[in-house]
Amino acid sequence: MTDLLAAGPLPGLVALAVVSFLAGAVNAVAGGGTILTFPVLAAILPADPARMVVANATSTIGLWPGTIAATWAYRGERAEQPAWAAWAAWLHVPSLLGAVLGAVLVLVLPSQWFDACVPWLILTAAIAFALQPQLARFAGTPPRAASDAATAVPLASATHIPATSRLVLACVLQFFVAIYGGYFGAGIGILMLAVLGVLGLGDIHRINAVKNALAMTINGVASGLFAFGSLLGSQDVSWPHAAIMAVAAVAGSFVGANVARRLPAAVVRRGVALIGFALAAYYFLPA
Repeated sequence: MTDLLAAGPLPGLVALAVVSFLAGAVNAVAGGGTILTFPVLAAILPADPARMVVANATSTIGLWPGTIAATWAYRGERAEQPAWAAWAAWLHVPSLLGAVLGAVLVLVLPSQWFDACVPWLILTAAIAFALQPQLARFAGTPPRAASDAATAVPLASATHIPATSRLVLACVLQFFVAIYGGYFGAGIGILMLAVLGVLGLGDIHRINAVKNALAMTINGVASGLFAFGSLLGSQDVSWPHAAIMAVAAVAGSFVGANVARRLPAAVVRRGVALIGFALAAYYFLPA
C-alpha cells in the first residue's frame, strides 16, 4: 500500500488505469495500446533522464496480462482453426527470437538513443494504423478483411495450406515485427495482421486469434527480460504502476474482445492513428 501511495498523485493513477483499460480493449481488437499508456506513464513518472526507458518497460509489463486475457477470450476462434493453424504456429519462433533481440537493444543502448527514437517509433505506429487497409491488401488480405476486422461474417474459407515460400516470407516479416515489438511495441498488432495476411488467412476473427497469441509471445519475452533486468538493477520498472495497468488492461481486454464483433475495426484504427499522430507531433516539438 505504501508503494502504491508513493506511485504518484491520485488523478495520475486514475488516468493511468483508464488508459490501460482502453489500451487492453484496443489491443484485443487491433493493437496499439502502448500508444495510449506510454505517454501517460512518461508524464506521471518522476523526472529522470531514463524516464522514457522506464515508461516503456513498465508499459510492456503492465499490458502483458491484458494480452493473455485477449488470447483467452479468442480461444473459441483458435479451436475452430483449420489446417493452416499448424503453419501459423511456426510464427512463434521468429516472434520469440525477434522479441529477445528487440528487448536486449532497449537494455544495452543508451537511454538518449531511445529518447531520440520515441517520436519516430510513435509516428511509425500511427502510419501503420492509418495505412493498415493498404498494408493488408498488399500482403494479400481480402479488402473487406482489411477494412472491417470486427464483422462476424466469414470472409474466406482459409482452409488451404499456404505455400512454403509464403510461410518463409511471413516468418521473415514477423521477425522484424517482433524486434520492433520487443523494443517498443506500439502498433505491432496492425503490423502482424498484415503479416498474417501473407498466409492467405481469410477469416479475420481467426487471424485476430493468431495475432493475439503471437503478441502474447512477443510481449511476454520483452516483459520477462525487463523484469529480469529490474532484478539485476540494469533496468528500472515502476512495479506499482505496472500493477495498476495489469488489472485495468485485463478488464479492458475482455470487454474489447466481447464488443469486437459489434464495433467496426476501422473506427478503432482511425481513432488510434489520430492519437498516434498527435503524440508524435508532441514528442517532435521539443526537438
